[in-house]
Amino acid sequence: MNITETVSEGLRREYTVVIDAGDLEKRLAGKLEEIKPKLNLKGFRPGKAPVSFLKKTYGKSMMGEIVEAAVNEGSQKAVSDNALKVAYPPRVEPVGDVQAVIDGKANLEFRVLVDLMPDFALADVSGLQVERLVADVTDADIDEGLKRLAEQSRSYAPRAEGEAAEMNDSVTMDFVGSVDGEEFSGGKAEDFNLVLGSNQLIPGFEDQLIGAKAGDVRDVKVTFPADYPEAKLASKDAVFAVTVKEVKSPDPIVIDDELAKKVGLETLGTLKDRLREQMKREYSAASRLHLKRRILDALDASHAFSLPPTMVEGEFNGIWQQVEAELKRENKTFEDEGKSEEELKKEYHEIAERRVRLGLVLARIGEQNGLAIANEEIQRAIGARARQFPGQEQQVFDYYSRNVQAQAEIRAPLFEDKVVDFIAELAQVTDRTVDRETLFLDPDDALEKLKSE
Repeated sequence: MNITETVSEGLRREYTVVIDAGDLEKRLAGKLEEIKPKLNLKGFRPGKAPVSFLKKTYGKSMMGEIVEAAVNEGSQKAVSDNALKVAYPPRVEPVGDVQAVIDGKANLEFRVLVDLMPDFALADVSGLQVERLVADVTDADIDEGLKRLAEQSRSYAPRAEGEAAEMNDSVTMDFVGSVDGEEFSGGKAEDFNLVLGSNQLIPGFEDQLIGAKAGDVRDVKVTFPADYPEAKLASKDAVFAVTVKEVKSPDPIVIDDELAKKVGLETLGTLKDRLREQMKREYSAASRLHLKRRILDALDASHAFSLPPTMVEGEFNGIWQQVEAELKRENKTFEDEGKSEEELKKEYHEIAERRVRLGLVLARIGEQNGLAIANEEIQRAIGARARQFPGQEQQVFDYYSRNVQAQAEIRAPLFEDKVVDFIAELAQVTDRTVDRETLFLDPDDALEKLKSE
């Protein structure tokens, strides 16, 4: 076996491997001798069939297996002999006619393409300066939460005969939707309850029911949004034949002990305490999300090194497939996003590079500091995932127990969070108090808002 390095550029290495046809022939002869005693062929005594006959009968199929094994051996040897720390499983490309190799008429020649792990120095995470957005749970927040809770559990009373529906009323109705005079799937319902002003249905639908009375029959005309999930209906004009069956007005909102009892608590004071605890957890989670993003931004800014091309392309391809699928689902084009395909690809390629870079940095930090995810943590995460599918918990557990890749998808974010939490304990974190609205913005939007203030 002859291995020659042909490319050494950055993190990319390529090797040409040549295995002599005579070597392959010897391997084949050895395999035939190995199976010969085990064969019982018609016309021959057990184990006495000549090797020439066995070669004619089994040679090509066995040579295919030998070639496959030789390729694996050669690629592994190229890596081990050169003490390579690979970032991705080596790729193999055949050179020449493989069939001629199997027929014993040519040497086996192939290229081994390897991406190396980059060698980089970690930044001192204790020197990272990051900002954490925080907000206090105010009495006004509690009052607003109580109001929302009261609205959700609000009761309604039938309006007097002949009274028209107003905003915030509950309307019970039947409807049948059609486009171009034909009913469409999912556009029909009976005894459907709708609170006017809830924006539950297509824009414009609810407005046309204000003033309706029990017993009214109305044609509600709307246009489906351009980004409607069902592509066949996007931007289409539709008519809903609506029969109003009942109109109810909302009872006054009362925030008292009775509201607490509706949610299983004894007093309004207890409800307030529970609501405050819940909001604190929500605020803490939002604050942690901003901190995580700033830590990742700081890590990305403090590390610059070459990236394994195959890893970047693999990450980009995954992102781009999601982008194309989303555009197709929303019936949009690249131009609808305000950018050309080339501009979008450049943007998402940069995102892929950031993800790969951060993945390598976090992995190195975790490795150097002995951070790992215990099996118990994975099982807890799987349990939480299973609880999202009531009645199908066992199927979810079975899926993850049989699927190594699925377990890896559970492990990855757990590991990332553990490393980020480790960094947060060492970094120089400064708290910045913001209002509730800012705290619950996307981290990028929050940053832009704060920059503009």
